[in-house]
Amino acid sequence: MWMDRKTDRVLLKTLNYVLNVLKFSPSPSVRTQSTCKPGPPRLSWRLLFFGTDQFAVESLKLLNLCRHSNEGIVEKLEVVTLPGDLPVKRFAQQNQLALHSWPPHNVEGQFDVGVVVSFGRLLHCGLIDKFPFGILNVHPSLLPRWRGPAPVFHTVMHGDTVTGVTVIQIRPNKFDVGPILNQEIHQVPKNCTAEDLGAALAIKGAHLLLDTLMKLPEKIANKREQELKGVTFAPKINTSMSWINWEEQTCDQIACLCRAIGSRIPLRTMWMGKTLKLLDFVGKCYTSDERNQKPGSVYYDKDSNTLSVCCKDGWVAFRTVLLNKRLTAADFHNGYLNQTVKTNTSSKPAEGQFVSRKGRTEELQTNTWRGQKN
Repeated sequence: MWMDRKTDRVLLKTLNYVLNVLKFSPSPSVRTQSTCKPGPPRLSWRLLFFGTDQFAVESLKLLNLCRHSNEGIVEKLEVVTLPGDLPVKRFAQQNQLALHSWPPHNVEGQFDVGVVVSFGRLLHCGLIDKFPFGILNVHPSLLPRWRGPAPVFHTVMHGDTVTGVTVIQIRPNKFDVGPILNQEIHQVPKNCTAEDLGAALAIKGAHLLLDTLMKLPEKIANKREQELKGVTFAPKINTSMSWINWEEQTCDQIACLCRAIGSRIPLRTMWMGKTLKLLDFVGKCYTSDERNQKPGSVYYDKDSNTLSVCCKDGWVAFRTVLLNKRLTAADFHNGYLNQTVKTNTSSKPAEGQFVSRKGRTEELQTNTWRGQKN
């Protein structure tokens, strides 16, 4: 029976792995860690890496270290990235890694495995088929939870206490649906931000990728399809997610929202028909103020120099707002809030309050939770 070069190479590497596990003599393409250490030698891979951001750099950095070590895991490493001054491109240039533009050309027979980490482009069947062992993807969630481009943000936004990283094989023209090769749980630290969690998962994902490559034929043989239950989607973060609904969101939900997106997109509310950005979130606060317990009610707390706002189950505080210009809580009270309260009448109940933007909750729920019951 005739075999093409791709099939031949797959069978050769897989056979080498099996023989090494059984302690037979390895082929020259398989190297050992050390002559004094027990256990099977490791396979050596020719890798094409696809990535863009800092999350991807952690995996690329570890693969590059392996390329320069005597571990024998990475034989060849080249990089595909997108236009622009991206972290992955800078790292590749600084470390003399060959760069390919997107989409890559002339990769037939040049690589064994593709690795995708935070790349954001669909890969078609013709490209995937050029890699004898397929293309792997490192995803920062416990798939099938939080499929999509922003899993870390949604993990924090929705108050998940457990997350993780998953290595899957990529399916043509689809995101995050391929079979699972490797997965590891990660406990979400209390009060962590999306930036902190993303940094931790980037490191964990890099090491999980390396573990997968060390046992790739075995991992492929034991791959499992993703569950149909528990599918949730993590769409890109956008401004619509930053609007607070004082009537429906709790103190904890507002805190999670701030830790998820606050460093990139300020939380927003309406004040006297204008958009007000809420900055320097303090957290849940306690008040003895009994004047108005209606959601959206706001008053200035002189002792803490904060603005306290009533939400569904309590009060939250902010130190600064942005209304045309940046204002401290005291500035906003003296220049706006105090004047509004003095002139307020019963015919204008919304004045002196932060107002939720209509339709914001339904929009957020539609974008985030579609498919959860699949």
